[in-house]
Amino acid sequence: MWRVVLDTSVLVAALRSRHGASSALLGLVADRILMPLVTTTLLLEYEDVLKRPEHLRAMGTTTASTDGFLSALASGSGAVEVHYRWRPQTRDPSDEMVLEAAINGRASALITHNVRDFGDAASGFGVQVLRPADALRRFRT
Repeated sequence: MWRVVLDTSVLVAALRSRHGASSALLGLVADRILMPLVTTTLLLEYEDVLKRPEHLRAMGTTTASTDGFLSALASGSGAVEVHYRWRPQTRDPSDEMVLEAAINGRASALITHNVRDFGDAASGFGVQVLRPADALRRFRT
């Protein structure tokens, strides 16, 4: 099982469209091919972003069903305890928690639509940064 950190952008894309690579990655999570790694802070970020009114409208869902999704995601995820904070490493302070989950969880990859935001910082820690489509190709082989 591949241990990965999913950036919030991947979850948003997956829940907005069932036809893209991000959604297919959630299928690999359900099939236990990928194990998402999460911290408490990252789960709270997921919740905050996914429950924004514009996302709920675009996803055609409710806060209650989003809670159900997050609960299922959390129960199938590996909990990461952040022992070391490596801040600042990224240009966007909200990306720091994603990178720290990947570093502290010894993730195989950090999957994001914002590769440029993580590339240099992640590579310095040996964390591979992949776009969802690239990750999907890699993990299906």
